[in-house]
Amino acid sequence: MDLKKYLYNDRDVNWLSFNERVLQEAEDNSNPLYERLKFLAIFSSNLDEYFRVRVSRLRQIKKLDKKLRKKLALKPNRKVKEILKRVKIQQERFGVIFFEHLIPELAKHNIHLIDQNQYDFDQHKYATEYFISKILPIINAQTINLSKENSIFLENNKLYFLIQFEKNDHFGIVNIPSSNSERFVSFPSKDHNTLITFLDDIIRLNISQIFKDQKIKGCFQIKLSRDAELYIDDEFEGVLAEKIKESLSQRYDGQPTRLLFDAALPKEFKNKIRKFLGLGKIDMMPGGKYHNFSDFFSFPDPTSNSSLHYPIFSEIKHKKFEQNANYFEVISKKDQLVHFPYMSFNYVQNFIDQAATDPYTTEIKISLYRVAKESELTTSLLKALENNKKVTVFIEAKARFDEKNNLKWGKIFEEKGASVFYSYPKIKVHSKILLIKRKEDNRELLYAYIGTGNFNSKTAKIYCDHGLFTANKLITKELSEVFEVLSGKMILPKPKHLLVSPFTTRKTFEELIDKEIDNAKNGKKSGIRAKLNSLEDKLIIQKLYDASNAGVKIELLVRGFTCLIPGLQGISKNIKITSIIDRFLEHGRIYNFNNDGYEKLYIGSADWMTRNLDKRIEVLVPILDEDCKEELNTVLNIQLNDNVKARIQDTEEANRYKKKMDDKPSIQSQLKIREYLLEKHSLTNTLS
Repeated sequence: MDLKKYLYNDRDVNWLSFNERVLQEAEDNSNPLYERLKFLAIFSSNLDEYFRVRVSRLRQIKKLDKKLRKKLALKPNRKVKEILKRVKIQQERFGVIFFEHLIPELAKHNIHLIDQNQYDFDQHKYATEYFISKILPIINAQTINLSKENSIFLENNKLYFLIQFEKNDHFGIVNIPSSNSERFVSFPSKDHNTLITFLDDIIRLNISQIFKDQKIKGCFQIKLSRDAELYIDDEFEGVLAEKIKESLSQRYDGQPTRLLFDAALPKEFKNKIRKFLGLGKIDMMPGGKYHNFSDFFSFPDPTSNSSLHYPIFSEIKHKKFEQNANYFEVISKKDQLVHFPYMSFNYVQNFIDQAATDPYTTEIKISLYRVAKESELTTSLLKALENNKKVTVFIEAKARFDEKNNLKWGKIFEEKGASVFYSYPKIKVHSKILLIKRKEDNRELLYAYIGTGNFNSKTAKIYCDHGLFTANKLITKELSEVFEVLSGKMILPKPKHLLVSPFTTRKTFEELIDKEIDNAKNGKKSGIRAKLNSLEDKLIIQKLYDASNAGVKIELLVRGFTCLIPGLQGISKNIKITSIIDRFLEHGRIYNFNNDGYEKLYIGSADWMTRNLDKRIEVLVPILDEDCKEELNTVLNIQLNDNVKARIQDTEEANRYKKKMDDKPSIQSQLKIREYLLEKHSLTNTLS
């Protein structure tokens, strides 16, 4: 028996269970119709990134010497085959949900998605005129002679048609310009029905106008996913930001990792195309007639029917910040928590904006992982510079897919006079931290914000995150040291309260788990409850297994993948794991250790993953204020008791919903948390 396989889930394979939970939401007819379409879009978008990042990594492993792969017990081919098998099953389920459930549901609301075979005379005419006037000018088409030396470049995740001609030694390739035009086209309405078609079908209808001198046998949609990794990622020297700039272009022409093709593509033609593109059999993924379902984020809604969407929630007003507009006064009296997206991200932006114009503020320091393209936060930082505040900005240059925008903002801040620092080779800065220095009564005081999510107002509307405002000297002093590390003025911080990766986080977590083990063995109160995105680090997992065997009850809420296998007799029988997929994306990290009734509670940016513990700058903050501790515990308890959107993670990976006991009320945690926060801040809110 492979004991390693028995003790740990494979992260790449288990991730597919997470994406299946997204698919379940598209399948769930209790969700509004247009939200179900969006879950299909999320599923599709997730899968594209998965192939670009995780599957591409497996391809890189395949390049290793076979003897070395064997020595390291790496079997990338076997894993990719298992991945493709599972993905194929999910894609088939996807097709059933879309064509057999959602398309008929749209029709019930007089919204009809039709293809070119369903066009009547007027629609045929409209589609042809639309093609000639709007699409033909931006079409790029090629005829390829297979008997000659040819090369074509297919852009990552862009849509194309493969055209099969009567001549077997030729084929055509046509781009589907969905990034330059609307993916969905609505026909002029004749009655109460709305008729919508894919841009793809309009091009398919008129394909003979592009290849007038060829007899066309077939037209098949394809999409190529390319490697998203920067190949020199671990070889940087000198100024990392410059290296990143130089390597950005490699993302464009990265190695192919998957060709998604219409399953109707004839086998002989498919094999010719595969060889022409230099792909292996394992790179070929059959799919449906249409790809890039992420475009359904913008599927048109011609109705004014609010029941087709989630109800609009008003943002909860924070009682203390609404009662006193001076945030410094509020925070100096007591720690304050904010919760997104239930509350507005404006509370963070307002804090920075106040500091930018406050005569007593002397300095602002902030770490930015994913910078918004334009936001009030960046405007406030620029305003602070105009008002002669000292501004230090740490920008993560290696935030995947956001490097270009991050570097752009780094340059802007530098030009305006800020001190800007970038990441180091082989380490990312993932912490979400802000420090404001202020002079009050000839004293220098520090104010801090530490969060679980990025300083990004857009993602704060859909990501569930938590943030702590504090002026506690125990915390702010240590956070100041973290910024000294980021700016290169300190090498080794020694925090006693903050958990800072890669310096103290792992050691502290291990000590906290060991304490629970000792307490359980000595008959004292013990228990571990945690909410996180991913659980992968094998040393932490082994500690949790040890704790389970010692009798420690462990309840985990893991949104994404988990390498820990719960419920194994003699190994993890005291560990329960659930996962919640709902309207908002669960993103916060909360860690609670019973500590014989004297609970220790932390929030921050780190998951229990090796990269978060050892290879990134992460910050987790202890919750020292008793009211804040009670608030976060309430949120965590609500989520651990969810019996509507919670799925059980177990050895079978079946994603079964957690059952509601007959004597228990239904708890949909995101709704319940909102109700709780509304009540807690009731002086400034009304239920809506």
